[in-house]
Amino acid sequence: MKNRTKNKSKKKSSKASLIIKVVLLLAASLLICATAYGVYIAKQAEHAADSAHEDLKGRDISSLRDEKVEPVHDNVSILFVGVDDSENRGQGSEHSRSDALILATLNNKTKTIKMLSIPRDSYVYIPSVNRKDKITHAHAYGGTISTIDTVEQLLDVPIDYYVRMNFNAFIDVVDALGGVEADVPYTLHEKDEFDRNSINLKPGLQHLNGSQALALARTRKQDSDIERGKRQQEILTAIMKKVSSVGSITKYDDVIRALGDNMKTNMTFSEMKSFLSYLSQGMPRIDSLTLDGSDDMSTGVYYYKLNQESVDEISKTLKNHLDYNKSSSNLTNNNTDKDNAVGDDATENNGAQ
Repeated sequence: MKNRTKNKSKKKSSKASLIIKVVLLLAASLLICATAYGVYIAKQAEHAADSAHEDLKGRDISSLRDEKVEPVHDNVSILFVGVDDSENRGQGSEHSRSDALILATLNNKTKTIKMLSIPRDSYVYIPSVNRKDKITHAHAYGGTISTIDTVEQLLDVPIDYYVRMNFNAFIDVVDALGGVEADVPYTLHEKDEFDRNSINLKPGLQHLNGSQALALARTRKQDSDIERGKRQQEILTAIMKKVSSVGSITKYDDVIRALGDNMKTNMTFSEMKSFLSYLSQGMPRIDSLTLDGSDDMSTGVYYYKLNQESVDEISKTLKNHLDYNKSSSNLTNNNTDKDNAVGDDATENNGAQ
């Protein structure tokens, strides 16, 4: 009896040992696969970043900075520029108007983000042409660098990095993530990226694909540029939430490919990796900001006339978030002088920024 009991114990021990070995082998295999996938994704990301990298001639750092920032430990700003460079428009990437402008400041200590949408019809001074016009035209006049200079002049806040993305990138990223959740404020009948009347959405929380999300981000037929900016911020936040979720890891390959083909930025791959710290503990806190203003048709052309008090308040908020304490800048002073030189007619007809 004792021998039988011992034999049974040995068999059970042998089976348990075999199960443990199999589990360990599977775990090791999964670890190897995960590591290999991680290396593959890292290489893909590096290649995409290299393809997307673009140095702006004559602009190593912002003229409002004394030295180059390091996102691994500094507070930084990023300007997101959405452009329509489709063949239907025939404008090209550097001569198209900016369809969306979102300035984000990132605080490295608190790991928080402040996000400001700038209405595309805002009447502002554009340094590259030495006159006031809609801010959407800044990109058409002088490309990305003209847009950056215009935003810096408006807010007196340094722009450290930019990301210029066309509609293809936006659509492909949303589709690669399997769509995003967004609140549709009203029944929407809108054109798609090919100018076909194919987007039809009902009010309420919706799961949107890339084309639908783009239509929601662009439309302003039933509300205003301000509400449009809020929707763009909400969709960008939804994309960030999806990217930061564990379930999206297997989709990174498609996301990286979409961005590499349709995005330009002055960030290096190393600098991009620094921003992953903002997602280390899940989705960071994002505060949405808007610029107050009013509709202006006094010249016969529609402009969005910014409230200067609102501009000053937003500027102060962003500077505090960046811990940027310069009270003034040469850029601002020079542009103020140039603005005054444009003529009394422009000031009288259109008022303050």
